[in-house]
Amino acid sequence: MGKVTCANVLSDLYALGVTEVDNMLLLLGICRELSIEQRKVVIPMILEGFRDLAKEAGVTVNGGQTVVSPWLTLGGVATSVCTLSEIIMPNQAVAGDKIVLTKPLGTQVAANLHQWMSLGTPSWDIAKDLISAEDVVKGYDDATTSMITLNLAAARLMHKYGAHAATDVTGFGILGHSRNLAEFQTAEVDFFIHTLPIFARFAEVCTKLIEKGEYNFKLLQGLAAETSGGLLVCLSAEAADKFVEEMRSEGGTAWIVGDVVPGNKTSRIADNPEIIEFTY
Repeated sequence: MGKVTCANVLSDLYALGVTEVDNMLLLLGICRELSIEQRKVVIPMILEGFRDLAKEAGVTVNGGQTVVSPWLTLGGVATSVCTLSEIIMPNQAVAGDKIVLTKPLGTQVAANLHQWMSLGTPSWDIAKDLISAEDVVKGYDDATTSMITLNLAAARLMHKYGAHAATDVTGFGILGHSRNLAEFQTAEVDFFIHTLPIFARFAEVCTKLIEKGEYNFKLLQGLAAETSGGLLVCLSAEAADKFVEEMRSEGGTAWIVGDVVPGNKTSRIADNPEIIEFTY
């Protein structure tokens, strides 16, 4: 959880192309329901994870705040003093650009399915007929790997390939964040999302859960919340191909998922988007 938090916090700067981060703070709310002995185990592990990933990013953690709260809450602050040339303003997308996503979707689905299974909830009684326990564990492990992966490599490549705009994909889902980004553009353009890379089996499970009247994650509608998701980057068509190729050659993930088209500064998703099933 410490690593996920650190990666998530840093992504706000990486989405602006800022790759040199000067300082981080950790914000920690300790759940009052945890016993003293539990706190002695859990809290050091969270702190260690946060520090370890910050070190990987080349950042020092120099403080923060810790409180006792009804819930276990994690967050942070990342700051950088930089020049304008180190920032890629997220408002220069033009018609003809391609839209690239650097991490698969489905972290919320992974977390919920795993929780349902672990607790034996009524929702799991339905879901277990749709997906095996092994596939839930694999999806959860893949989602964890994705969430603790820094978006630093993508931020560096944004400079190399002249990105026109970017955002990170988190709580509003890919469609929500692409709408926010589209509204901010200088040109009169729309974002059209035609492809959704999703952790294996989750698209099928989400569809079947809806058919059975269970929870609708809105994953295929592009509105499922993500935690520490990838960067959504607008690049020229030629640059997008090279960006994806280099991300993959460095061991990362990236897909062209959409197009920038003339429009009215909004975003939409295809009625039947192409689904790319992903597993590490």
